[in-house]
Amino acid sequence: MSKKQSLLKNGNKSSLIASIVNTIIAIIKGAAYFFTGNVAMFAETLHSLGDAANQFFVFIGSALSKKMPSEKYPNGFGRLVNLVLLGAVIIVGIMSYEAIKEGYHHIIHPAESSGIAINLSVLGIAVILEAYVLYKAMKEVLHEASVDAKGFAIVGKSFGNLKRATPATELVFMEDLVATLGGVIAIIGILLSYYAGWHAAEGIASIIIGLMMFYVVGRVFLDNAKGVLGEADEELENKIAELIYASPEIKDINALFAMKEGEDFHIEMKLEIDSNISVKEAFKIKEGIEEKIQGIKGVTDVIIEFVEDDGVKSWTQGLVTK
Repeated sequence: MSKKQSLLKNGNKSSLIASIVNTIIAIIKGAAYFFTGNVAMFAETLHSLGDAANQFFVFIGSALSKKMPSEKYPNGFGRLVNLVLLGAVIIVGIMSYEAIKEGYHHIIHPAESSGIAINLSVLGIAVILEAYVLYKAMKEVLHEASVDAKGFAIVGKSFGNLKRATPATELVFMEDLVATLGGVIAIIGILLSYYAGWHAAEGIASIIIGLMMFYVVGRVFLDNAKGVLGEADEELENKIAELIYASPEIKDINALFAMKEGEDFHIEMKLEIDSNISVKEAFKIKEGIEEKIQGIKGVTDVIIEFVEDDGVKSWTQGLVTK
């Protein structure tokens, strides 16, 4: 197996599945729009196209972020997935603008569209497929968060643990949630237009779909901007602090940083110990702490520095007391 194939194997599987499914859906929706001229279907076609392109870039970005550090890039490629996601949301932003613009024109100049059977059939199939991808993304969220759930509990717990998922999985989750809701909204707009004679409903549906896409753009942009800058994870820091204080030789935590870099965590700390401890003992303590922290999912490297205890309490986060 070549290096490129081996690298792509490490890509986010949820985004790859979503990209393939959304490409198929976009082709079907595009054909339906071509024959019916339905504006809500136009918005849904753009939505699926944007999602397919976005999720494909996410898959590539998540795979490339797994590359090992090199001499030229000693800090690795972990944050590459955040950069790819920042670029990918531009695609969704353009598509959402087009959906809103087309919806506005349809409201100002409403026109009756044809082919209700085609539109409803296509959207019905699309909603089922999008819901399937969303369900897979929900399960991936729980897998990455190390949370067990079955049945309908998967839905609630996936929303509750979304922040603990990787950036790629979170994006797939958000996009397919909006895509599923967007399909339902498009169906409602078409039904209102056909049976109630309110043709502007299709334009309103297109605008709502576009606005939901803009929400995804804003959410993903802010989350990944934090990732590029290197956001600290306070929850993980408190968890690591508990592991550190399990060693009675540690008197205090002078500094502790759990920095998220793409899908991984880089841990740095400065620990205070008794000056009477020998170098050999300190080395064993360091090995023990490193082993515990390396066991945490997502942690790729740990840097530990020891300093002499100054008698002043520095670490105050969480519920850990010494």
